[in-house]
Amino acid sequence: MSLPGWSEDRVERLKALWADGLSASQVAKQLGGVTRNAVIGKIHRLGLAGRAAGVRIARPRSASSPRPRRPAAPRAAPRAPMIAAPVAAPAPAPEGPGLIASMSDLCGHVCKWPIGDPKAADFSFCGRPMDGAGPYCAGHGVAAFRPGKRTLLAKDPVIRRVLAGLAA
Repeated sequence: MSLPGWSEDRVERLKALWADGLSASQVAKQLGGVTRNAVIGKIHRLGLAGRAAGVRIARPRSASSPRPRRPAAPRAAPRAPMIAAPVAAPAPAPEGPGLIASMSDLCGHVCKWPIGDPKAADFSFCGRPMDGAGPYCAGHGVAAFRPGKRTLLAKDPVIRRVLAGLAA
């Protein structure tokens, strides 16, 4: 049974044009009143999806010469396996109570690592000399800053929106 738009004559003409190697767009133009997609659908429903052997769609060839081949990239020499350098053991964090009991006694060149519960009476700050790389001594600096891949705050989409709002 054919659809109202596909009479027996149109189906036979579709089969002939398809067998001649025309594309679906070309067949649709020849038939008139149908779209390329309608032609493709009818071709598949009729089981004509495969082309006959030896039939090729004529495509215009460009008059340009073939592109020259690019020279192959030089191959890198195989690398020797990398041996990890021994890592020095980090300085241990100081144990015991801190040297500074009050926040008002903290100065610019001492470790500001909090020790204990801030609500407890024995709360204190480390108070040992700073390492120079941050606000902590060598032992507490290792605990505070772990090596690894650091993420930039500027790459965080929420931070970027906030920064963009401040700049505007």
